[in-house]
Amino acid sequence: MTRPRADLIVRNASELLTCAGERDPGIVREGALAVAGDEILVVGTWDDVAAAVDLDGAVVIDAGGNVVMPGFVDCHTHVVFGGSRVDEYSAKLTGGDLNVLRAAGVPVGIVGTVDATRRLGVDGLVAEALPRVEEMLLAGTTTIESKSGYGLETAAEIDMLRAGREIGRRLPVDIVSTFLGAHAVPVGVDRARYVDMIVSDMIPRVADEQLAEFCDVYCEPGYFDNSDTERILEAGLASGLRPKIHVDQYSHTGAAGLVAKLGCVSADHLNYTTPEEMKTLARAGVVGVLMPSIDFAVDHPRLADGRAMLTAGMRIALATDICPGGWMPSMQLVVALGCRYYRLSPGEAILAATRGAAEAVGRGGRIGTLAPGALADIIVLDVPRHEDIAYRFGRNAVRTVVKSGRVVVEDGRLV
Repeated sequence: MTRPRADLIVRNASELLTCAGERDPGIVREGALAVAGDEILVVGTWDDVAAAVDLDGAVVIDAGGNVVMPGFVDCHTHVVFGGSRVDEYSAKLTGGDLNVLRAAGVPVGIVGTVDATRRLGVDGLVAEALPRVEEMLLAGTTTIESKSGYGLETAAEIDMLRAGREIGRRLPVDIVSTFLGAHAVPVGVDRARYVDMIVSDMIPRVADEQLAEFCDVYCEPGYFDNSDTERILEAGLASGLRPKIHVDQYSHTGAAGLVAKLGCVSADHLNYTTPEEMKTLARAGVVGVLMPSIDFAVDHPRLADGRAMLTAGMRIALATDICPGGWMPSMQLVVALGCRYYRLSPGEAILAATRGAAEAVGRGGRIGTLAPGALADIIVLDVPRHEDIAYRFGRNAVRTVVKSGRVVVEDGRLV
């Protein structure tokens, strides 16, 4: 019987993490894998791989006795935006008065980013976001969910989504787009009128141009209430956009039942979600997306309870939430912070940053795992054990990145 021919092989991994299990990273010691085209053919020991495929002519990546794992999936980001809010961040660190900054015309909060974003247009947004996305790729992220939400008017929201699509064409990274027109109410606009605009104008435009897969709402007092959220997400569903939700970040909204009823793919933040609500979300198959880097950036008084979510049976994911309020591109650091803040083991955190995150963007089984038939998104890190990703924090340990079967980062540089 003719063996399939491999185009690329990875061998000599101290630990190859399949991330195919429910609660552990699926370690194959002295692991190897083979790739044909953009998909993984076989995973196992070197003897398993050598016996299963024809290796003649394949590109060989020697992991050098280090960890091999799936590329990170960053399932919640605001990576496309204009400007910087470094002055706001610096003022918050020392208890500064943000009203003084506002009076001086310094950008503050979501609406503070809107003007800079609207001014840039598609080309300007691409130019500003490309370096951020490149930095994320160099740190091992191969799939990025990218939200709109800093336009807060139809044309600017469309520009943000078009910019995300263009970035995916220019860099070897998959961009998964989410429409988040309901991120905040623009200054000087009545909330009910703005919700009408989202439902009647923005969502149809986004759907017609096929600019997004998901529709998201920031469900929080002072932003969008449960009734607004239901109306917007139902409108998105009617236009083919699957629902996501920012919820319970700064207060308890009681929206868990609504989240379950709507079949949200993910519920993100969850700082004030109760144990009983966690069980409701678990039964509905909603992925809980936790973002320790934004909890760090805002010095959140109440951290999400990742351990309780796992106990309740929830699937959890980790993400950077890179945004103007928390400019953090590294999923490696997210793993370390997730272990500390949410009482996760390194294996659980890695699983949340790969398989769990893949499920949060509707791609479970296709990415975030090293298994036959999965997309060949692979990273090699210069650490001997997976626990070192959490232990040796604050550095970029990624040496090699393979995206869809092609080496795109080698020795820490784009190729």
